[in-house]
Amino acid sequence: MEKTNTFIQTNKDRFLEELLALLRIPSVSADPAYDGDVRKTAEKVAESMKNAGADNIEICETAGHPIVYGEKIIDATLPTVLVYGHYDVQPADPIELWDSPPFEPVIKPTKNHPEGAIFARGACDDKGQMFMHVKALEAMVKSGELACNAKFMIEGEEEVGSENLGVFIKENKERLKADIILVSDTGIIANETPSITTGLRGLSYVEVEVTGPNRDLHSGLYGGCVANPINILAQMIAQLHDEKNKITIPGFYDKVIEISPEERAEMAKAPYSEEAYKASIDLTDVHGEEGFTTRERGSIRPALDVNGIWGGYIGEGAKTVIASKAYAKISMRLVPDQDPHEITELFTRYFESIAPSSVRVKVKPHHGGEPAVTPINSNGYLAASKAMEMTFGKKPIPLRSGGSIPIVALFEKELGLKTVLMGFGLDSDAIHSPNEHYGVFNYFKGIETIPYFYKYFAELSAEKY
Repeated sequence: MEKTNTFIQTNKDRFLEELLALLRIPSVSADPAYDGDVRKTAEKVAESMKNAGADNIEICETAGHPIVYGEKIIDATLPTVLVYGHYDVQPADPIELWDSPPFEPVIKPTKNHPEGAIFARGACDDKGQMFMHVKALEAMVKSGELACNAKFMIEGEEEVGSENLGVFIKENKERLKADIILVSDTGIIANETPSITTGLRGLSYVEVEVTGPNRDLHSGLYGGCVANPINILAQMIAQLHDEKNKITIPGFYDKVIEISPEERAEMAKAPYSEEAYKASIDLTDVHGEEGFTTRERGSIRPALDVNGIWGGYIGEGAKTVIASKAYAKISMRLVPDQDPHEITELFTRYFESIAPSSVRVKVKPHHGGEPAVTPINSNGYLAASKAMEMTFGKKPIPLRSGGSIPIVALFEKELGLKTVLMGFGLDSDAIHSPNEHYGVFNYFKGIETIPYFYKYFAELSAEKY
């Protein structure tokens, strides 16, 4: 890969500037006000694929935001890598907590990125990591060292549940035929300790509404006489965990696969400092299900968290009212073999059962996804491991993640393909939070590593072909 590496080094400044240009477009898929910018970003991704040497590029319309497809088929007898990524980003709110404007990227050093990190919404999740694959393709094509076929499927709705991706996949199975799916939407333990994600938690996401009186009431005239939906909602949420921080929903744990003591011991070998973990988020102690370590709670155990809660008057000054309604958004992270639809039903049944007769409760399901575990003995995983060992100088550690990428299970169900999760972000990169960033080192390390994945995957797959 000497020519490819030389091309990357020669074009580093341009590769960085092109990413910064992509990050300047506010492709917030959740807010219709940004629909034009989402479309503009799709067009920019398509243009970048074309410049990288991809063929048959198409901005594929869906019922929502478009999917960008492109491919480079060099030999039908060679294996094919299908790259998935997303160009949409989370909302930047709260804007006031950003140190610099979220869509005006700046580069500055951090503790974990002394060489500099790119601060912008989408820098790590997922524009920076997705764009590594486009630039790696360009380097391989221009240097003549592309070892196998490549296909790209870059969507614009990942941050809102990939609602239309399943339809696209079902309608395009022939076009999407491949041997492995490669995704960079995860991370590594540290820049000195590479890792590959081998498991993901699933997701059930709901919004709840608690209604009391038919209008907001004067808290002096009605206080103590009627149910206050905000008070009731707080009490109901408090009943979702017991004193050992175990989730109280009946049947919630029935299908949870318990990890063996041997596997837990292997997981514990990964470098980890509880003190550093607490310091990184300014906490004096951790909190979670009794009987499990912090890393286990965030990977092999399910979790339930309130993501937002509101109701009543929250403006300046005082307004003495009892609100008519109170709301909360709640996410449940799931592990094998929990089914998101079943968990949503169990939650709904339980939440309605604990509501007093003085209020009415409505549960609105949002998006969800199934948990996934990827094998560490497949050609895809082995190719990723060899590639990272080549560029990092040490063998990566297989590690389960607490995050959710629902499309991994979808890919296996619809396309019959396993996914390799070869990400390069760090836990400290503040994805979904103010001041999201991505290391310049990590961006280029990804671009350097991806071509080796193609090389080793082609070699390991040679017997099949």
